[in-house]
Amino acid sequence: MSRVLVIGAVNMDVGGRSYAPLRMADSNPAAVSTSFGGVGRNIAHNLCLLGVDTALLTVLGDDGFAAQLRENAREIGLDLSLSPTIKGERTSTYLYMLDEQGDMALALSDMEIYRHMTVDFFRERIEEINGFDMVVLDANPPEESLVWLAEHCTVPMVADPVSTVKAVKLKKVLPKLYAFKPNALEASLLTGISVEDEGSAEKAADVLLSSGMEQVYISLGARGIFAKNREGERVHIPCPKVEVANATGGGDAMVAALTASLLEKQSLAETARNAICAGAFACTAESTIHPNMSKEAIKTLRKSEENML
Repeated sequence: MSRVLVIGAVNMDVGGRSYAPLRMADSNPAAVSTSFGGVGRNIAHNLCLLGVDTALLTVLGDDGFAAQLRENAREIGLDLSLSPTIKGERTSTYLYMLDEQGDMALALSDMEIYRHMTVDFFRERIEEINGFDMVVLDANPPEESLVWLAEHCTVPMVADPVSTVKAVKLKKVLPKLYAFKPNALEASLLTGISVEDEGSAEKAADVLLSSGMEQVYISLGARGIFAKNREGERVHIPCPKVEVANATGGGDAMVAALTASLLEKQSLAETARNAICAGAFACTAESTIHPNMSKEAIKTLRKSEENML
C-alpha cells in the first residue's frame, strides 16, 4: 500500500461562544469546547478516512494537549512516530472567542513551537521522508526549512499554502512541486493575477505552471475548482450543491482527496472531481472533519451530481 507523509501543523483548538453580548474586561458565561486542528493534521485525518496509510511529521510540546493529540492519532490510525516531543515547549494552540451570534470576537494563536522545524530538523529525517510515496506540505514550518526540504525531497510533493500570509513562504518551493492547491486569494497573491472566474484562474494557473510544477488545482469557493497541467489539459468542475453547515474544513478535505487520487494515478479531471466533491461533502458537517468522509461518500456525491446533469 502507498504511504503518504504530511508535514505541517497540529493544533489544539480551544473556543468559547458567549451566551449573551460580550462584556470586555469581564467574565462572560459561555459554552467552551476543545477540538483537534491544524491544516497538516486535518489533511492527514482526512487521508486516514479515505483509507490512505498516512503519517504526520510535526512537533508537539510536553503538555497535556500533546498527550490528547497522540491518543487521538492512535484512535484514527494516524502515525505520529516521526513527530518528536519538544521539552519545555507548548503544543500549538488556537484560542478563540465568539459572540452570541457565533461571530469571531477575538483569537490568539500560539504557534511558536514550529520554529523547531529547522533545516537540521529535516536534514536528520530526510531518509525517512524520502521513504514515503508522496509528501504533502503545509506552509507552517519556517520558510528556509521548506526551501531546503523541497531541494532534497525525492518523492512527489503536494502543497497547501494555508493562508495568504503564509503562502509567500512557498514561492521558492513552487518549482519543486508535483501538485499545488491554492484558493483564489492565494493564487492571486502568488501570481499577481486577480482570480475571479475561470478565465483569470487559467491565467494564474499558467503562471504557476511556468514555475515548474506539474499540476495546479485552484479552488474557487462556490464556483468550484479549476485544474490544469503542464501538458495543457484543463478542466473546470462546478461545486456540488450541498447544504453547508461549516465551510472551515473544505480546503483540507480537497487536498486529501486530491492526494489520494494522485496516488492512484487518476486523470486531471478525475482528481479535480474527487477534490471538489470531498470539499463539498466536508462542508455538510458541523465539525471541521466530516466523520463520514470516505471514498464511497465522494462517489455517492459525484453520482448524484452526474444524475442531475
